[in-house]
Formats: sequence, structure tokens, C-alpha cells
Amino acid sequence: MALIIFDYDGVLADTLDDLIRFGQEACDRLSVKHLVTKDDISNLEVMSFATYGKACEVPENLIDEFVKINLNLFAEKDSPPAIFNGLREVIQKLSANHKIAVVTTNSSQNVHAFLNEHGLDSLVHAVYGVDTPGSKTHKISIARERFVENGEAVFMIGDSLSDIRAAKEAGVISVAVTWGHQSLKTLMQGEPDHVVNYPGELNEVIAK
Repeated sequence: MALIIFDYDGVLADTLDDLIRFGQEACDRLSVKHLVTKDDISNLEVMSFATYGKACEVPENLIDEFVKINLNLFAEKDSPPAIFNGLREVIQKLSANHKIAVVTTNSSQNVHAFLNEHGLDSLVHAVYGVDTPGSKTHKISIARERFVENGEAVFMIGDSLSDIRAAKEAGVISVAVTWGHQSLKTLMQGEPDHVVNYPGELNEVIAK
């Protein structure tokens, strides 16, 4: 039985359009003259709302407010984001034999709303969001300490360079997905242990 840790934005949830739209709204509210584009996200070495704000030229003293506005806009959405095609079935299958967790820079409230919307909340054992103190590496370690008892494998599945680096720092198996927010070229800078191009491939990687 392995522990499988998913990132949220760009791995489970198709949030790119929302990120761009909400980032622009946050900039507008803060009177930051910046046109938000996909490049502001795809080129980040560390994927977080704070670093996203910096890429959008938000002044340091307004970064916390930028983060707060984005999280609130996600929480206020009429419905949670779409799940990437095929992932619901993958998680259902993996959860039958493995422990599932989510580590994200989004809020745990937003993640639980998403999981509930797609009928997955009962299959995920824990969510460590921005409301959980510590780095992504630290949160991976917390999940491992909580759920791994006999040296079982731990997988971190992410769509950003920072996800891959956090997995390496935590000493777990890194899996990069190519359907998320960052390009394969960017992901390969972190030298992931595995690269998957569609959700069904996750079953094969975990089974190895």
C-alpha cells in the first residue's frame, strides 16, 4: 500500500483560466498595472499564489492581499473547478489499495469543495493546504509520518517544478504530469522520477 500525494491546481483541478482571471482581478483591485497571462504562471520556479503575485509585478507589501483575494475568489465561485478528464476514475481505482492525500498552496476549504463536487472527498485521507503551516516539502513529510508505517512507497504527483523539487527534498518519488500549468521543458529541470502524459498512466507508474 503506497501513499499517493496529489498537488491540486493543474493536477486534479483544471484551474488555469480561473487563475488568470482571478490574478487579473486581484491586480486590478490593488491598482497594479499588469496584464496577466499564462506565462506569469508557466514560468514560475515555485508555484504559489505569493510567487504568482510577484510575477504579476505586485509590490511586496501587497503580496499577502493578492493571495487573500485569489483564495477568496476561488471560495466564492458558484461551482468548484472541473476535474481533468479520467482523473476521477483513476483516484477511485487507486484509493482501493492506497492512501490518498493532497498537498497544495490553495486552501483546504477549496480543495474539499472540489472533492465533494466530484464525489471524491471520502476517498482522500487528508488535505494539507495553505492553511497548514510549512513548506510543501514539510507537508509531504507530515503526510508520510502520518500514513506510512512500514516503509511503503510515497509518490508526489505535481505539475510544477516546485512540486518535483519538494518531492526530491522530502525523499519521495516524484511524478510530473504534463496536462498542468507548466511545460515539460520546465518540469524536466527538476529531473522527475516519472513523467506521465495522461491520467491513466498513473495506474501504471504506481503499480511498478
